[in-house]
This record gives sequence, structure tokens and C-alpha cells, in this order.
Amino acid sequence: MSDYAAIEQEARIFTEECERNNRIPPELFGQYNIKRGLRDKDGKGVLAGLTNISRIDAFEERDGQKVPCPGKLWYRGYNVYDLIRGLRGKRFAYEEAAYLLLLGELPTEEQLRTFSGTLEKCRDLPTNFTRDVIMKAPSKDLMNSLTRSVLTLASYDDSIGENDLQTQLEQCIKLISVFPMLAVYGYHAYNYYVNNGSMYIHRPEPELSTAENLLQMLRPDRKYTPLEAHVLDIALLLHMEHGGGNNSTFTTRVVSSSGSDTYSVMAAALSSLKGPKHGGANIKVMEMMDNIRANVKDPSDEDEMRAYLGKIVDREAFDRKGLIYGMGHAVYSLSDPRAVVFKGFVQQLAEAKGRKQDFDFYNTVERLAPQVIAEKRHIYKGVSTNVDFYSGFVYHMLDIPVELYTPMFAIARVVGWSAHRMEELVNVDKIIRPAYQSVMELRDYIPLEERG
Repeated sequence: MSDYAAIEQEARIFTEECERNNRIPPELFGQYNIKRGLRDKDGKGVLAGLTNISRIDAFEERDGQKVPCPGKLWYRGYNVYDLIRGLRGKRFAYEEAAYLLLLGELPTEEQLRTFSGTLEKCRDLPTNFTRDVIMKAPSKDLMNSLTRSVLTLASYDDSIGENDLQTQLEQCIKLISVFPMLAVYGYHAYNYYVNNGSMYIHRPEPELSTAENLLQMLRPDRKYTPLEAHVLDIALLLHMEHGGGNNSTFTTRVVSSSGSDTYSVMAAALSSLKGPKHGGANIKVMEMMDNIRANVKDPSDEDEMRAYLGKIVDREAFDRKGLIYGMGHAVYSLSDPRAVVFKGFVQQLAEAKGRKQDFDFYNTVERLAPQVIAEKRHIYKGVSTNVDFYSGFVYHMLDIPVELYTPMFAIARVVGWSAHRMEELVNVDKIIRPAYQSVMELRDYIPLEERG
């Protein structure tokens, strides 16, 4: 037996023992009233803190009863619908929303110019950073590449040990500015060294918005349409922030509370976001939709579509996890406001790209999936489309490689992470340390020679 085969066999034995000795009887969670996932069965999260950054509404009080309502998302007291309507297609949202979330107020024209200029000045990586860091170890997992780049940037920051609030805010703004470059350059390195593609590194243009720069840095000819840039900009706005309880933002809070530096905090948040249950969900949606197309002969036949979706829920098809990805949310019940507002922009882009048939296909799945889930599962709240259902489709229409889907989420969400880091530092000087109930049995020590 080769060394590798022996190691694999030993690892299998170790794994079986590890799994056996870590299993906790499920009934104990109920006995001790443990909220698994820190959520009640109805999806309500356990309160862990206070925030003035955003709010999610999924229920409302009617006649003393808590009932599901269409979802609403608020940034610093403003409904995201109103923020988008206020743009009127004449401005880009990313910079204005970043100012709002970070500093707490909508900017004046002068404040917005100053803030956008600050982001522009910060869109600069250390000398040879792209060559020496990003290109040295290209990886298909661009979230790992992005995390490595963020941690390495700490080595170039002379103020890394300073703890004053201004330094932390400056570091957050710098990271917000360079995340697009780190992600796109990471993809180009992977595409060149691993995929044998062409290498081109376009610098960001000072007069362009974040969305415009993302597209021009990514594309060989640097060209894009105004509609493409505005749809991507709306996608960034809708992914920018989503309350303090989502996994990566809570990670930001937890690591910030320990006194760790900004770069380590953002690296931890990135590590959380890359999970398929969080930021990687849009990739699973795209894979699932391809699987449905491959196995349903006639997508216009709703009975056939319904039957195959039932197989997915019954763990008989796709990845056999029993999930229709892009459906349902930990908080929302009747609707995810991000998906609702995004759908109109998705339709515009699909029509412009000649992809109306694909959009209709998504529409059919969106309509049938909640019905199938309701029939197959006992659910405690409504099931509706979430923003991940459409975001992957949009990125595909924008010719954004699938490897960049989750980094695109990070480019947006780093603003929310930064806002929550600042709020944590301003208000709370106490490390986050929840309790776990021990259910171990006490045992007497057995000498090594007596163990059977």
C-alpha cells in the first residue's frame, strides 16, 4: 500500500471516530432550549446587540398578532426603494450608499464629491503588489485569493498597531476602494496562469464609478453600456448591507470586539461569506438552473417542471441536499425586497441582451418553487425568492466569470462590514462571548496500558 493510500485509510478511521465522538443527541437542544443557528423556528434571530445601520422588516403587528408582511430593507432609516428611486438613473448608487452607511447621513453634492474623490485617491495598491502578491499564487478560489491579499496589505500599513477611530475608518475606506482591484486582478491572474488565457491589467479610471471601473477592468476592450453599469451598480447597492445578524457581519462584530485589526476583521468576514450557505448561494442557483434545463425536456410544461422541482426537494435530483437554491430566507417570509426591486432591472437587462427566454425560465421556477416547497415541507413561514436567485443570472449576462460571483458580493458587503465595525468600536468595549451548555459526562482517567 502506498503512503498516500495508507494515510487516506487512516484518515477515514480518524474521521469515523471524530464524527462518532462529536455527535450530540438532537433532543438535548430542545431540552436546554438551544436556538440552533441562533434562530427560533420561525426564523427570528436571538438578539445579540443594537444597531442603527440597517433594519429588516418581515412581519408586522395586526390586532395584536404578528403576521408576515412584504419584506422591507432600510439603510440608516431610508427604504432602499426610495434610495433607488432617488437616483432616477442619473447617478450611481454605490458611492452615495457607502457614504450613508459609513457616516450615517445622505451626503450633500459637495460631500459626495469629496467622498468619491477619497475613494478615487485610495484606488492604488502598493508598488508591485499585483505582481508580488496577487500573481504569485493564483487560485480558482478567488475568495481565498482576496482574503490573502487583504491580510498581506496589513504588512504595508505603518499604522497597523494604532487603535484610534480615525485610523480604523481610514483603513476601512482604503479596503472599500481596493476590493474591486483585488478581486478582478485575482481573476486575471487565475485566468492567465491556470486557464491559459490572456493577461491584461487595466487600472481604475478616476472619473468612473465603482460599477463602471469593475466592468472596464474586467473586460479586454474596457467597453460597457450605461445599462450594464447601472444594473451592476444596483446589484452592489442591494448587496451592501443586511443587518447585524447575517453570518459575515456578525463575524465582523465578533472579531472587532476582540480588538483585532481591520485587515484581520475583513479577512474573517470574507472567510464567512465564501460559504455556500451565505455568499456562495448564487453559484448554487446557476448550477441548479443548468441542471433543471438538462433534465426537463420542455420548460414550458409546468407539470414536468413541477415534478422535477419536487425531485430536488425530495433529495432525488441535483445535489440531493433537498434545497431549491435562491428560495427562502432566514428572515424574510412573503418577499425579499432586494429580489423584488432587482427583478425589474434584471428584466431590462435580459431584454437588451436577447435573453428574454432565459428570464421567462427563471420566472417559471420562481412561481412554481414556493408551491412545491409548501406541498413537500412543513414550513413555519412563507417561502419566497431571495436576491441570490437573480444575481447570478445578472452576472452571467454581464459576462462576469462565475469565479467572481462571491467576490462581487464581497465588493458590495465590505461597506456594510465597515459600518458595523465602526459602530461596534464606537459603542461596545466588551468582547463578544456567548455561552455553550456542556453536556459531557465526567469520566475517570484510564492509564494508557489499561485502555482496550
